Amino acid sequence: MSRSEQFRIVDTHCHLGFDADAAGPPAKEQVARAQALGVVAIIDVGIDPASSEAALARARSIDGVFASVGLHPDSCADYAQALPALRALAVDEACVAIGETGLDLYWDRVPLEVQLASLQSQLDLACQVQKPVILHCRDAFPELFAALAHEAPVRGVLHCFTGDVDAARACLDLGLHVSFAGPLTYPRNNTLREAARFVPADRVLVETDAPFLPPQSRRGSRNEASGVVEVLTTLAATRGVPLAEMAETCTANSDALFGLKL
Repeated sequence: MSRSEQFRIVDTHCHLGFDADAAGPPAKEQVARAQALGVVAIIDVGIDPASSEAALARARSIDGVFASVGLHPDSCADYAQALPALRALAVDEACVAIGETGLDLYWDRVPLEVQLASLQSQLDLACQVQKPVILHCRDAFPELFAALAHEAPVRGVLHCFTGDVDAARACLDLGLHVSFAGPLTYPRNNTLREAARFVPADRVLVETDAPFLPPQSRRGSRNEASGVVEVLTTLAATRGVPLAEMAETCTANSDALFGLKL
């Protein structure tokens, strides 16, 4: 893709530091590769106080990187003890969202009642600091939607959406944006692509969830923020709109939800 063909793209969910000190390359190298393809902003998402603080440090030092601070449902067993640290991080100007939080009944590492309490505490924090919430959901759509029902409308996004049209409709009814990642590009995911066609233009986002869930061309390898281009390309084809239009739409939605001021 030449510079003349580039579009402004936002990766709304990435874990830059997850493997940067181990199997993965340094975060700055990953960001540079993404920026060379038109990625103008990356939201680096924390899953606990330590990773949230590290994401904030990267956001302060790398142009185009923003941070989200939160407790992943698999990391929230001691959420009450972690909350003071999260509150201190959440007011930082480099923090644009709270999360990822949510529910995960696939791994079942933390009891559901504890996950629900952690989720509620982070929803409350998001309201207090007036920032959107980034939600995780795995094998827990009914439980998550029930928990959010009394909070609607919820300013936030269900990241890495993997559901069908009915689940997408439930997200929209709650006020949420819906974000699509690498699974959208997998050949057998026709149900997910049907949901991607259903979500209205003003509620759709794209992401990588890197270093996880690489798009089809990278299956079997680690993912990076640059992979969001393939997700966006698939989304545009799925919705039957020009790539430039899809990029403009998703970037505008990202800017509006997270206040990125791009």
